[in-house]
Amino acid sequence: MTFMALQGSVELGLIYAFMALGIFVSFRILNVPDLTVDGSFTLGASCSAVLTLAGYPFLGLLIGIAAGALAGLVTAFLQTKMKIQPILSGILTMTALYSVNLRIMQKRGNVSLLNIPTVFEPMKKLVGDQLAKLVLPLLLMVILISLLVLFFKTQLGMSIRATGDNEDMVRSSSINADFTKAVGLAIGNAIVGFAGALIAQYQQFSDINMGIGMVVIAMASLIIGEVLFGSRTLLQHVVAVTLGSIVYRIIIAMVLRANISQSDLKLISSVIVALALSFPVVKNKVVLSKMRKAGERDAAVK
Repeated sequence: MTFMALQGSVELGLIYAFMALGIFVSFRILNVPDLTVDGSFTLGASCSAVLTLAGYPFLGLLIGIAAGALAGLVTAFLQTKMKIQPILSGILTMTALYSVNLRIMQKRGNVSLLNIPTVFEPMKKLVGDQLAKLVLPLLLMVILISLLVLFFKTQLGMSIRATGDNEDMVRSSSINADFTKAVGLAIGNAIVGFAGALIAQYQQFSDINMGIGMVVIAMASLIIGEVLFGSRTLLQHVVAVTLGSIVYRIIIAMVLRANISQSDLKLISSVIVALALSFPVVKNKVVLSKMRKAGERDAAVK
């Protein structure tokens, strides 16, 4: 792999790490399977693309965050007030967002940002064209990790974490679990919307189908990070998710260099997730097998 290809993988890994952290909030902190992600990612991208095209790239990022948070609140409303199952709530919101995203992009399937100034332009003046798309996501990631760690140590953040751990206990403690769920889903999807907004300006286009399979990609990053780097503390966990996203993009780059068709990437992502999820089970079976053989050897000696 060339240095340029490696740098490109790291850049994409950092940007997609925002999406993985959004999934982390819903799947790991809240313990809620939120499938809104596929729609809120495209929602952030479409808002960012339209506003960047109008000459407001930084506003595009902010609106992408707000739009993602709103999508999360809709899913939370369906879950908490309408009592719809979490998976179905996410699917309903994701499906509705397809039409919303088309309207935002003025019924166009694709919005091009070629030769349009983006949020990376000021950074190019500071560090040059080659490093701008690496330095900006890195700085933003450091800020996000710091904010997440600080927030989840506050009273509200601890309440959200407690809701994910044991919702019945939280309700018996007079904490409004519906409110904490809504806040958690809003935060998670706001981060995902930000990821979509940033990737649209990075790739210089927004596409109506760019969110398909984002849950699988985010889960791959999440699981790879947990398996390789551990998750003992909150800080270690969020850093591991970020590094897992970078490792995932490097794996994908290596796969593409092996002349595997790009149309097979979703299949490869699913295989990676399946292998990562099954790793603890396989590891335990290997350990038990070794212990069993050791026991049999000891019994034979006696």
